[in-house]
Amino acid sequence: MSDAQKEALNKLIKEQQEGAAQWLKYWHDFSALDTWQFWFTVIMFLSPLIILYFAMDWKRALQLGFYGFNVHVWFAYFDDFGSTQALWSFPYKMIPFVAHNLGLDASLVPVSFILVYQWTNKHNKNYYLYTLLLSLGLSFILKPILVMHNLFKFNSWANYFHLFLSYIVILVLSKVITDIFLWLQKNAKEKGDKKPMRTKKKGPVLK
Repeated sequence: MSDAQKEALNKLIKEQQEGAAQWLKYWHDFSALDTWQFWFTVIMFLSPLIILYFAMDWKRALQLGFYGFNVHVWFAYFDDFGSTQALWSFPYKMIPFVAHNLGLDASLVPVSFILVYQWTNKHNKNYYLYTLLLSLGLSFILKPILVMHNLFKFNSWANYFHLFLSYIVILVLSKVITDIFLWLQKNAKEKGDKKPMRTKKKGPVLK
């Protein structure tokens, strides 16, 4: 590593540390436990998880959980990208050490998609149609409500349509990845079932 690279890297690290310290101070001053917005984000985090506990088909918990974790990961990636690029921000957070909103990324959005995914599978409905409708609701109804109450803020050229496009990518990726792993699991099980069973050789019978 050259001296110029080290200097540039150290400068970026210092700026990150200063930015993190400023965000923590901002959270203490404007977004801590003494604000209703903080408790709203806590409720937004806990309520969907409680609903999921009672509404989830626990016989398919691994499949539904894997799908929901996909939604969570991709949604967090998109939110982190938008936040770090200053396209949008969350003026109120439950935890100040993450760039995104945990109530949305780790609970409300994944749980909503899990329940729709479960319902479309159970009733043999079109997954893409109903998750598309859910994405429309999240992008053009929920997010404007959050903006109205200063819980979400656009900073640059991004808008609700860009959020909607990100939801489309998320719902497709999550479904495709889950289907691939389900196929691999089914294929491995079928191969295992086809293997001939070894029979033990009978020894001499003692009289």
